[in-house]
Amino acid sequence: MTLENILQCHPVAPVQIAQARGTRLYDRDGKPYIDFEAGIWCNALGHNHPRIQACLHRQADSVMHLGPMFTGGIAEAAAGALLRHTPHPDGKVAFLSSGSEAVEMGIRLSRQTTGRRRLLSLGRSYLGAYGEAMQESEAVWTKVDLAPCLTCPLHECTAHCPNLRHIVPEETAAFVLEPVLASGGIIVPPAKLVRLLASVTQAAGGLVVVDEVTTGFGRTGTWWGFEHSGITPDIIACGKALGNGYPVSAVITSAAVAEGALRLGFRHSQSHQNDPLAVAIAHEVITIFEEESLVERVNRVGEVLRIQLKSLAHPLIADVRGIGLLIGLELRTHSVDGRPLIEVVWERMLQRGCFIGIKAPLSLLRFLPPLIIEPEEIAAMGAALREVLEQV
Repeated sequence: MTLENILQCHPVAPVQIAQARGTRLYDRDGKPYIDFEAGIWCNALGHNHPRIQACLHRQADSVMHLGPMFTGGIAEAAAGALLRHTPHPDGKVAFLSSGSEAVEMGIRLSRQTTGRRRLLSLGRSYLGAYGEAMQESEAVWTKVDLAPCLTCPLHECTAHCPNLRHIVPEETAAFVLEPVLASGGIIVPPAKLVRLLASVTQAAGGLVVVDEVTTGFGRTGTWWGFEHSGITPDIIACGKALGNGYPVSAVITSAAVAEGALRLGFRHSQSHQNDPLAVAIAHEVITIFEEESLVERVNRVGEVLRIQLKSLAHPLIADVRGIGLLIGLELRTHSVDGRPLIEVVWERMLQRGCFIGIKAPLSLLRFLPPLIIEPEEIAAMGAALREVLEQV
């Protein structure tokens, strides 16, 4: 496969997908692949979901795009449906286009409402593809090193911990939390640490902004990833699964944050804000999640995936970790015929009809399949992976 006209900003798989349905991708020759990455973690309901496709065609035949000044009933209905599943049923929602944009807007809201600039986050968090969320400036960001926290024996965290003494809550606009570090290695931060950072930030007048772009909509076995730590965020940024592949995201705020932002003259106007087509799809996605109890299903199927990967027990496997249907399998750093082991395993799994996510620098395979994945498909993948590991 040659790409003469595409600017390659990232690695490209050596297959061309011509069709997708449910959990399967099909190349131009009709060969099927089980998708264990759900697009880029977006297709929680699977590819080409008939109800989403019908909604798309129905709304497109009516009106696709109007611009932010014509926000109306369609967006209002979608916002109400989304708020039902948050700690802020009386809050406010803005629908945008991408998860990165939603996180950026959450940061802007926190700064305007608190009058502060500094931000707090966990080390190795991935919070966006551009803007403030991608910057590493120590003048802006305070990072918490997770390494000592992952093995800490204490029952609860304390602000006097040597690993946390550099935090200054009184200067912090927001604790920006990624509930599971998906791009950072599938690391689940200790709930006790998340609770402490959220509480000291909010007690000092700062806000908690949660990046649920990856972890939202049942991916971890609850509607939102933050629920595992028992905190109440002030702002939630979500995306990916919200559109099941269609580019739509949302910023959800508490009523207090919304009132403060409006009082201070906060403005955000984007070309595709509250677009009719995007919000109609988002509303249909939320409805399907509710009617099919998909969030509850994740706990059962996620345990099947975890057990399957753990059962491999191969000496080349360094670790299996994660939560729900967000699981990472770390391989030991080895070479096969001069190539990194992780790349060889990924490539051979693709040849066997399993498309799995890869984070080569971390020697990590990432499993974030559609939430409709069946145990039989997980078993087929496990058998293929066992065979590949034995061969290499």
